[in-house]
Amino acid sequence: MPHRFADRRVSSPLVSPISSPDGSSSPVRPANSPAGEPATGPSSAAPRPRPSAELTAPTEPAETPATGDDPSRDDPTRHDPTRHDPSRDNPTGHDDGDSVAERATRDLAAQFEDEKPGRVLSGPAGLLLTAAALAVGALSLWQVFRPLSQGSKYYLIIFLAGVLPLVFLAYPADLRLRARLAARRGRRSTKGNGNHDTDAPVLTRLAPTTPTTTDWVLVVLAVAACLYPVLPVPLGSGGGGYNAFLDRQGLLVPADLAMGTILLLLLLEACRRTTGWILPAVCLLFLGYGYYGGLLPQSWPVAHAGLDFSQLVDAFYNSDSGFYGTPLDVAASYIVLFTIYGAVLELSGAGRFFVDLSAAAFRRSRTAAGRTAVASGFLLGTVSGSGAATTVSIGAVTWPLLRRAGYPPERAGGMLAAAGVGAILSPPTLGAAAFIIAEYLGVSYLQVLGWATVPTVLYYLGILLSVEIDARRSGVRPVVIDVGSPWRLLARFGYHFASLIAIIVFLAVGVSATRAVVFAILLAVALSFLDRTKDRAYRLTPARLVTALVTGVRGALAVSAVCAAAGIITATTTKTGLGPQAAALLIGGAKAATSDPTVVLVLTALLAAVALSLLGLAVPVTASFVIGWVIVGPALLDLGVSAPAAAMFVFYFAVLSEVSPPTALAAVAAAAVTGGRLVPTMWQTLRYALPAYLTPIAFVITPAGLGLLGIGGVQRIAFAAVVTALSVAVLAVAAGGWLPGVGPAGAPERVLGALAGVTLLWLEPVPVMVGAALAAVAAAGVFVRRGSAGRPSSGSPANPVEEQL
Repeated sequence: MPHRFADRRVSSPLVSPISSPDGSSSPVRPANSPAGEPATGPSSAAPRPRPSAELTAPTEPAETPATGDDPSRDDPTRHDPTRHDPSRDNPTGHDDGDSVAERATRDLAAQFEDEKPGRVLSGPAGLLLTAAALAVGALSLWQVFRPLSQGSKYYLIIFLAGVLPLVFLAYPADLRLRARLAARRGRRSTKGNGNHDTDAPVLTRLAPTTPTTTDWVLVVLAVAACLYPVLPVPLGSGGGGYNAFLDRQGLLVPADLAMGTILLLLLLEACRRTTGWILPAVCLLFLGYGYYGGLLPQSWPVAHAGLDFSQLVDAFYNSDSGFYGTPLDVAASYIVLFTIYGAVLELSGAGRFFVDLSAAAFRRSRTAAGRTAVASGFLLGTVSGSGAATTVSIGAVTWPLLRRAGYPPERAGGMLAAAGVGAILSPPTLGAAAFIIAEYLGVSYLQVLGWATVPTVLYYLGILLSVEIDARRSGVRPVVIDVGSPWRLLARFGYHFASLIAIIVFLAVGVSATRAVVFAILLAVALSFLDRTKDRAYRLTPARLVTALVTGVRGALAVSAVCAAAGIITATTTKTGLGPQAAALLIGGAKAATSDPTVVLVLTALLAAVALSLLGLAVPVTASFVIGWVIVGPALLDLGVSAPAAAMFVFYFAVLSEVSPPTALAAVAAAAVTGGRLVPTMWQTLRYALPAYLTPIAFVITPAGLGLLGIGGVQRIAFAAVVTALSVAVLAVAAGGWLPGVGPAGAPERVLGALAGVTLLWLEPVPVMVGAALAAVAAAGVFVRRGSAGRPSSGSPANPVEEQL
């Protein structure tokens, strides 16, 4: 789940990022390098025969013959879902178990993550990372049942001292300017030798696989700056232990100021290494606002009295809203445990089982290929919380099916991206921001899951309807997937669902979320010994448990750095009062257009949606939510929107950054898999994900919309769910241009349908009746069009294409 948490949990659910107990990633070959090129990394073992030719080059857009002939179908190495081959998950992480296809998929996924790929570590550095990660993991588990007596902030100090140094070991500096210059020098030198196929090897040499001297210096500084608040030894006028440090709150001495400044710079560098330049730039923008805001004209709404640098460092370093605030508390208390849980699930074979089950469930349906992709995205959401990684994972498996069914690359890419992003929206394991919602609002995580249930159902309803519409409008060919019975799969591997169900049960009976996930981990470990595959490779032996623990902690490194850095934003906002001021600006902009309270709320919601979408283009989901909540949240609350609706509104639009142009990481990843054109793929993704953009507005603009969050009586919930489902269906028809069971919709019917769908989102009796009437008129128009043109042909061939997964 988690590095939904770093905005991803594990880099790819189908392809394990796990390599060895030293915490290093599996060796991968450079992106776009020839399929036969050896992987980079310490292992030189030859890969096993690949299970599918398509998976070795997911970016290849070439079409196959319409007959569906596949020369690799007789290959005995092809995957049989009922056999559930353990080699697909590479439990040891060494290259001897990795196929070329798996490395290619993992490498491709890493290119489109909010979090950058890390180093492949070995030797002393790898052992140090393993030992430190094990210590952090053990401390996190210990804190669940035996919290440190000094309090939660003391635990956060120790936790950050454990994870921040590991960031500098696990993630290279990756200074791109130097890399480009070195790449140019390398290309010039190799061209002089007559070798023209050198791009991938040159890029491989540019990524150092061992920490540099600078990295080790940063590791030492991180340990010192993080542990300074609990240092029991006096250091000039500073130091003296944890209680003495707290007593100096608001009265920092020079040693405190120096260490706080060092930690501030280290966190900015850690964010740059893990997520890129933009989040550190945003943090510096807030820092500059705190320092220079007093120079702004005091007539400006965002002006404040001004803060000196020591006040800012004190707010960051020695307060409950800075580095050690709620975001880091969520990372240390929840996210690290769920990343460990995700690694345990993956190593036990759950990811492969979910894809196989999805294929088996729809193997004989007309839209088997599309349904398999959507169902796989939903189920894999329990293992990976990254939209881009899930997109690549399901695309590597299902794109060959979609291609043989006749889906254009752009349309298939849109479907894959929308299904992948659904992983972040789907209970029972939502993203990191969901835990922050629970902490900010003081509610249980189970309540947040309840709020997300109906919107998730509506989201996948919209995608599935679009799949059915595309199948009929485009005349795609039925693909018979050659897999076994789903009941047989469930009988052999259905135990993978047990730990997921256990989380919900534990939460329902009042067990805390942290204890619930620990119990789920123990259950998943125990059930892994039910594995009856030939070599028992999915059983979680002690060595593989160490691998899971290290992988889980490593998966939480990036999001922990992001959450700690988010304290710069929250502390600055709190000290300057920026939240209420920004809310007033947002509401004032809406009131400039009208004085009607209802219209002001609608305009404010639309402006907030646009602002959150733009914000999400620049920063990871977790940071986007934190910034959105402190800026946009107060505006919605001031207009009477309930706290749950406002929080979920911000959450959904923070998540949707992964499908929002022009960045749209999930759509970019999907285009890389299918070989489709990028911009059309983005537009197709928007069409599939349309319900996710509109549903949040529905539960903000009217009180009845709270029914979509499961709030209110049964009547309100049922009314909101049914009407919004009708809206989603009408919008799917309008966007797809086809009414299932009837035929194509013309431009007038599509326009009417779009108006009907938007009107139905206003969950009040009169707008609902108007929307239903418009939808009926649009449907009648499609019937009339069919009668005048004759019954349309489905475009499907007489003989369906048979395909092995």
